[in-house]
Amino acid sequence: MDRESALPALTRTTWRKSTRSTENACIEVASATDVVGVRDSKLGVASPVLAFDGSSFGAFIDAIKARRFD
Repeated sequence: MDRESALPALTRTTWRKSTRSTENACIEVASATDVVGVRDSKLGVASPVLAFDGSSFGAFIDAIKARRFD
């Protein structure tokens, strides 16, 4: 699924706020068929969305756990 067709699917799903979010570092995640979205919860629907396919999202989470973005 390409980004343009993924974003409408994410608008029709429930966004979940991370339990590890803090006042200044808040994210939400939503999933739909073939796509997972990540956005800044402080901006809500106005936030840009990072859209991943399932395997890319898994690699993204693995990189976060490995602290590759610190």
